[in-house]
Amino acid sequence: MINLIWGSSFKRVAAANPDLKPKITQALETFIDNPHHPSLRTHKLSGKLRGLWALIVAYDCRIVFQFLDEQNILLIDIGKHDEVY
Repeated sequence: MINLIWGSSFKRVAAANPDLKPKITQALETFIDNPHHPSLRTHKLSGKLRGLWALIVAYDCRIVFQFLDEQNILLIDIGKHDEVY
């Protein structure tokens, strides 16, 4: 089973955007079931974010995360494309 660890930046930004809560919840439920589900468009990041991954919550909302191991995933940040990359 996948364990999601909410980083401080992720918690702060998610709490500041209550209108996104249903979309975030749905995306994370899908992610727990299948981290590479096509609707999430999960992808590796490069450059200064090398070693991190991202998934799409909504048109202009991304979650940046890191696979710590097979079961633990650190949710690092959430926001618009230009804010998190």
